[in-house]
Amino acid sequence: MWKGVFPAVTTKFKEDGALDHAEMERCFALQFEADVDGMIVCGSLGENMTLDPDEKIEILRIAKSVSRGKPVLMTICESATRRGKAAAVAAAKAGADGFMVLPGVPYKSAPAETINHIRAVAVAGERPVMVYNNPVGYGVDVTIPMFEELAKDDLVVAMKESTDDIRRVTEVFNAFGNRFDVFTGVDNLALESLMMGADGWVAGLVVAFPKETVAIYKLAKAGRYEEARAIYRWFRPLLDLDVSTFLVQQIKLAEVFAIGSNDRVREPRLPLSGEHRARVTKIIETALANRPALPAL
Repeated sequence: MWKGVFPAVTTKFKEDGALDHAEMERCFALQFEADVDGMIVCGSLGENMTLDPDEKIEILRIAKSVSRGKPVLMTICESATRRGKAAAVAAAKAGADGFMVLPGVPYKSAPAETINHIRAVAVAGERPVMVYNNPVGYGVDVTIPMFEELAKDDLVVAMKESTDDIRRVTEVFNAFGNRFDVFTGVDNLALESLMMGADGWVAGLVVAFPKETVAIYKLAKAGRYEEARAIYRWFRPLLDLDVSTFLVQQIKLAEVFAIGSNDRVREPRLPLSGEHRARVTKIIETALANRPALPAL
Protein backbone atom coordinates (compact mmCIF):
# COMPACT_ATOMS: atom_id res chain seq x y z
CA MET A 1 0.00 0.00 0.00
CA TRP A 2 2.79 2.42 0.97
CA LYS A 3 6.27 2.26 -0.52
CA GLY A 4 9.17 4.57 -1.23
CA VAL A 5 10.61 7.58 0.57
CA PHE A 6 8.37 9.18 3.20
CA PRO A 7 10.01 12.24 4.78
CA ALA A 8 9.36 12.73 8.47
CA VAL A 9 9.33 16.49 8.15
CA THR A 10 10.36 19.17 10.62
CA THR A 11 7.93 21.76 11.91
CA LYS A 12 8.81 25.36 11.10
CA PHE A 13 8.37 28.21 13.57
CA LYS A 14 8.49 31.99 13.37
CA GLU A 15 10.69 34.04 15.68
CA ASP A 16 7.76 34.47 18.09
CA GLY A 17 7.26 30.70 18.28
CA ALA A 18 4.12 30.53 16.13
CA LEU A 19 3.84 28.11 13.23
CA ASP A 20 5.49 29.37 10.06
CA HIS A 21 2.93 28.31 7.47
CA ALA A 22 4.73 29.81 4.48
CA GLU A 23 8.06 28.16 5.29
CA MET A 24 6.44 24.78 5.84
CA GLU A 25 4.62 25.07 2.53
CA ARG A 26 7.92 25.86 0.80
CA CYS A 27 9.90 23.11 2.51
CA PHE A 28 7.20 20.46 2.10
CA ALA A 29 6.84 21.32 -1.58
CA LEU A 30 10.60 20.80 -2.09
CA GLN A 31 10.14 17.21 -0.96
CA PHE A 32 7.41 16.44 -3.46
CA GLU A 33 9.33 18.23 -6.22
CA ALA A 34 12.15 15.75 -5.54
CA ASP A 35 9.67 12.89 -6.12
CA VAL A 36 9.22 11.54 -2.60
CA ASP A 37 6.37 9.05 -2.31
CA GLY A 38 4.53 10.39 0.72
CA MET A 39 5.02 12.45 3.87
CA ILE A 40 4.70 12.06 7.62
CA VAL A 41 3.94 15.13 9.71
CA CYS A 42 4.18 15.84 13.44
CA GLY A 43 6.53 12.99 14.27
CA SER A 44 9.49 12.98 16.63
CA LEU A 45 11.45 15.12 14.19
CA GLY A 46 8.38 17.34 13.89
CA GLU A 47 8.48 18.07 17.65
CA ASN A 48 5.14 16.36 18.20
CA MET A 49 4.94 16.79 21.94
CA THR A 50 5.43 20.56 21.74
CA LEU A 51 2.49 21.01 19.35
CA ASP A 52 -1.10 21.78 20.26
CA PRO A 53 -3.82 19.58 18.71
CA ASP A 54 -5.05 22.36 16.43
CA GLU A 55 -1.50 23.10 15.27
CA LYS A 56 -1.07 19.48 14.19
CA ILE A 57 -4.16 19.79 12.03
CA GLU A 58 -2.82 22.99 10.48
CA ILE A 59 0.45 21.26 9.61
CA LEU A 60 -1.41 18.32 8.10
CA ARG A 61 -3.44 20.66 5.89
CA ILE A 62 -0.30 22.44 4.68
CA ALA A 63 1.25 19.11 3.69
CA LYS A 64 -1.91 17.99 1.93
CA SER A 65 -2.01 21.24 -0.04
CA VAL A 66 1.35 20.50 -1.72
CA SER A 67 1.29 16.69 -1.74
CA ARG A 68 0.30 16.23 -5.40
CA GLY A 69 -2.15 13.53 -4.37
CA LYS A 70 0.47 11.46 -2.58
CA PRO A 71 -0.30 10.12 0.92
CA VAL A 72 0.22 12.27 4.00
CA LEU A 73 0.28 10.49 7.35
CA MET A 74 -0.39 12.10 10.71
CA THR A 75 1.69 10.90 13.65
CA ILE A 76 -0.36 9.87 16.66
CA CYS A 77 1.83 10.16 19.74
CA GLU A 78 -0.35 10.37 22.84
CA SER A 79 0.17 9.04 26.34
CA ALA A 80 -3.55 8.35 26.74
CA THR A 81 -5.44 6.12 24.33
CA ARG A 82 -8.52 8.32 24.53
CA ARG A 83 -6.45 11.29 23.31
CA GLY A 84 -4.93 9.13 20.60
CA LYS A 85 -8.40 8.19 19.39
CA ALA A 86 -9.54 11.81 19.41
CA ALA A 87 -6.43 12.88 17.51
CA ALA A 88 -7.04 10.20 14.89
CA VAL A 89 -10.66 11.26 14.42
CA ALA A 90 -9.65 14.91 14.00
CA ALA A 91 -6.85 14.09 11.56
CA ALA A 92 -9.10 11.84 9.49
CA LYS A 93 -11.67 14.64 9.19
CA ALA A 94 -8.88 17.00 8.09
CA GLY A 95 -7.82 14.65 5.28
CA ALA A 96 -5.09 12.42 6.69
CA ASP A 97 -4.47 9.42 4.45
CA GLY A 98 -3.30 7.34 7.37
CA PHE A 99 -1.50 7.41 10.69
CA MET A 100 1.89 6.58 12.08
CA VAL A 101 1.07 5.34 15.57
CA LEU A 102 3.41 5.14 18.54
CA PRO A 103 2.77 3.18 21.72
CA GLY A 104 1.40 5.33 24.54
CA VAL A 105 4.72 6.95 25.45
CA PRO A 106 6.29 7.73 27.87
CA TYR A 107 4.48 4.86 29.64
CA LYS A 108 6.25 1.60 28.85
CA SER A 109 3.17 -0.46 28.07
CA ALA A 110 2.89 -4.22 28.30
CA PRO A 111 2.36 -6.12 25.02
CA ALA A 112 -1.42 -6.41 25.41
CA GLU A 113 -1.65 -2.70 26.29
CA THR A 114 0.46 -1.72 23.28
CA ILE A 115 -1.67 -3.81 20.91
CA ASN A 116 -4.88 -2.40 22.37
CA HIS A 117 -3.63 1.17 21.99
CA ILE A 118 -2.66 0.74 18.33
CA ARG A 119 -5.90 -1.04 17.47
CA ALA A 120 -8.03 1.57 19.23
CA VAL A 121 -6.42 4.45 17.34
CA ALA A 122 -6.79 2.66 14.00
CA VAL A 123 -10.46 1.88 14.58
CA ALA A 124 -11.25 5.40 15.78
CA GLY A 125 -9.62 7.07 12.78
CA GLU A 126 -10.72 4.49 10.21
CA ARG A 127 -7.50 4.98 8.28
CA PRO A 128 -4.57 2.64 7.61
CA VAL A 129 -1.81 2.60 10.19
CA MET A 130 1.97 2.39 10.16
CA VAL A 131 3.25 1.19 13.53
CA TYR A 132 6.27 3.15 14.69
CA ASN A 133 8.47 0.60 16.42
CA ASN A 134 11.37 2.32 18.16
CA PRO A 135 12.31 0.45 21.34
CA VAL A 136 15.65 2.26 21.49
CA GLY A 137 13.93 5.63 21.81
CA TYR A 138 10.68 4.76 23.56
CA GLY A 139 11.34 1.60 25.53
CA VAL A 140 8.59 -0.53 23.94
CA ASP A 141 9.38 -3.17 21.34
CA VAL A 142 6.52 -4.26 19.11
CA THR A 143 7.81 -7.79 18.68
CA ILE A 144 7.10 -10.40 16.03
CA PRO A 145 4.49 -12.14 18.25
CA MET A 146 2.78 -8.78 18.79
CA PHE A 147 2.68 -8.16 15.05
CA GLU A 148 1.08 -11.59 14.68
CA GLU A 149 -1.84 -10.19 16.65
CA LEU A 150 -1.85 -6.89 14.77
CA ALA A 151 -1.80 -8.79 11.46
CA LYS A 152 -5.40 -9.76 12.19
CA ASP A 153 -6.43 -6.11 11.76
CA ASP A 154 -6.76 -4.96 8.17
CA LEU A 155 -6.09 -1.34 9.11
CA VAL A 156 -2.58 -2.13 10.37
CA VAL A 157 -0.71 -2.17 7.08
CA ALA A 158 2.88 -1.06 7.72
CA MET A 159 5.69 -0.73 10.21
CA LYS A 160 8.45 1.79 10.70
CA GLU A 161 11.26 -0.52 11.73
CA SER A 162 13.56 1.39 14.08
CA THR A 163 14.86 -1.34 16.36
CA ASP A 164 18.44 -0.57 15.25
CA ASP A 165 18.78 -4.29 14.47
CA ILE A 166 19.24 -5.02 10.78
CA ARG A 167 18.22 -8.63 11.41
CA ARG A 168 14.65 -7.58 12.19
CA VAL A 169 13.83 -6.78 8.56
CA THR A 170 14.53 -10.36 7.49
CA GLU A 171 12.70 -11.73 10.54
CA VAL A 172 9.61 -9.74 9.59
CA PHE A 173 9.59 -11.03 6.02
CA ASN A 174 10.20 -14.57 7.19
CA ALA A 175 7.27 -14.32 9.59
CA PHE A 176 4.77 -12.41 7.47
CA GLY A 177 5.82 -12.43 3.83
CA ASN A 178 4.35 -9.30 2.27
CA ARG A 179 1.58 -8.80 4.85
CA PHE A 180 3.14 -5.52 6.07
CA ASP A 181 4.84 -2.70 4.20
CA VAL A 182 8.21 -2.50 5.95
CA PHE A 183 9.89 0.90 6.21
CA THR A 184 13.35 1.44 7.57
CA GLY A 185 13.27 4.21 10.17
CA VAL A 186 16.96 4.59 11.00
CA ASP A 187 18.73 6.83 8.50
CA ASN A 188 22.16 5.27 8.87
CA LEU A 189 20.78 1.75 8.38
CA ALA A 190 18.66 2.68 5.37
CA LEU A 191 20.60 1.17 2.48
CA GLU A 192 21.29 -2.00 4.45
CA SER A 193 17.55 -2.34 5.13
CA LEU A 194 16.60 -1.66 1.53
CA MET A 195 19.04 -4.32 0.36
CA MET A 196 17.30 -6.75 2.75
CA GLY A 197 14.00 -5.97 1.04
CA ALA A 198 12.48 -3.07 2.99
CA ASP A 199 9.69 -1.44 1.01
CA GLY A 200 10.40 2.13 2.03
CA TRP A 201 12.36 4.64 4.05
CA VAL A 202 10.90 6.98 6.66
CA ALA A 203 13.72 9.45 6.34
CA GLY A 204 15.02 12.39 8.38
CA LEU A 205 17.95 13.97 6.51
CA VAL A 206 15.76 13.91 3.42
CA VAL A 207 14.33 17.24 4.55
CA ALA A 208 17.69 18.83 3.73
CA PHE A 209 18.80 16.43 0.97
CA PRO A 210 15.71 15.12 -0.80
CA LYS A 211 17.25 14.34 -4.19
CA GLU A 212 20.08 12.27 -2.73
CA THR A 213 17.66 10.32 -0.51
CA VAL A 214 15.32 9.56 -3.40
CA ALA A 215 18.28 8.56 -5.58
CA ILE A 216 19.54 6.03 -3.04
CA TYR A 217 16.09 4.48 -2.76
CA LYS A 218 15.49 4.27 -6.49
CA LEU A 219 18.97 2.92 -7.25
CA ALA A 220 18.65 0.27 -4.55
CA LYS A 221 15.26 -0.84 -5.83
CA ALA A 222 16.68 -1.05 -9.35
CA GLY A 223 19.52 -3.25 -8.11
CA ARG A 224 22.09 -0.57 -8.90
CA TYR A 225 23.83 -1.11 -5.59
CA GLU A 226 27.26 0.24 -6.43
CA GLU A 227 25.80 3.59 -7.46
CA ALA A 228 23.55 3.66 -4.39
CA ARG A 229 26.47 2.77 -2.14
CA ALA A 230 28.62 5.60 -3.50
CA ILE A 231 25.99 8.19 -2.58
CA TYR A 232 25.29 6.49 0.74
CA ARG A 233 28.93 6.57 1.76
CA TRP A 234 29.04 10.29 1.04
CA PHE A 235 25.75 10.71 2.93
CA ARG A 236 26.69 8.64 5.97
CA PRO A 237 28.19 11.41 8.19
CA LEU A 238 25.00 13.40 7.64
CA LEU A 239 22.76 10.39 8.27
CA ASP A 240 24.48 9.87 11.61
CA LEU A 241 22.97 13.21 12.71
CA ASP A 242 19.59 11.46 12.81
CA VAL A 243 20.71 9.02 15.51
CA SER A 244 21.03 11.40 18.44
CA THR A 245 19.12 13.02 21.28
CA PHE A 246 19.71 16.22 19.30
CA LEU A 247 18.36 14.92 16.00
CA VAL A 248 15.84 17.79 15.68
CA GLN A 249 18.39 20.56 16.16
CA GLN A 250 21.01 18.82 14.02
CA ILE A 251 18.70 18.13 11.11
CA LYS A 252 17.24 21.63 11.25
CA LEU A 253 20.79 23.01 11.09
CA ALA A 254 21.32 20.91 7.95
CA GLU A 255 18.21 22.58 6.52
CA VAL A 256 19.78 25.98 7.20
CA PHE A 257 22.78 25.23 4.97
CA ALA A 258 21.17 22.97 2.37
CA ILE A 259 17.81 24.61 1.66
CA GLY A 260 18.11 28.06 3.26
CA SER A 261 15.65 27.44 6.07
CA ASN A 262 16.03 28.11 9.80
CA ASP A 263 16.76 26.02 12.88
CA ARG A 264 14.20 27.44 15.30
CA VAL A 265 12.90 24.89 17.79
CA ARG A 266 10.41 24.94 20.63
CA GLU A 267 11.57 24.82 24.22
CA PRO A 268 12.69 22.85 26.09
CA ARG A 269 14.85 22.30 23.00
CA LEU A 270 17.31 25.05 22.19
CA PRO A 271 19.26 25.56 18.94
CA LEU A 272 22.75 24.12 18.89
CA SER A 273 25.51 26.40 20.16
CA GLY A 274 29.21 26.45 20.87
CA GLU A 275 31.40 23.46 20.04
CA HIS A 276 28.42 21.25 19.24
CA ARG A 277 27.13 23.67 16.62
CA ALA A 278 30.62 24.10 15.16
CA ARG A 279 31.12 20.33 14.91
CA VAL A 280 27.79 19.71 13.17
CA THR A 281 28.31 22.71 10.89
CA LYS A 282 31.65 21.25 9.76
CA ILE A 283 29.98 17.92 8.92
CA ILE A 284 27.34 19.68 6.85
CA GLU A 285 29.73 22.04 5.07
CA THR A 286 32.12 19.20 4.24
CA ALA A 287 29.27 17.21 2.72
CA LEU A 288 28.05 20.17 0.69
CA ALA A 289 31.55 20.83 -0.62
CA ASN A 290 31.74 17.23 -1.85
CA ARG A 291 28.16 16.75 -2.98
CA PRO A 292 28.06 13.98 -5.60
CA ALA A 293 26.59 14.24 -9.05
CA LEU A 294 23.53 12.01 -9.18
CA PRO A 295 23.10 9.38 -11.90
CA ALA A 296 20.12 9.28 -14.19
CA LEU A 297 17.25 7.41 -12.59
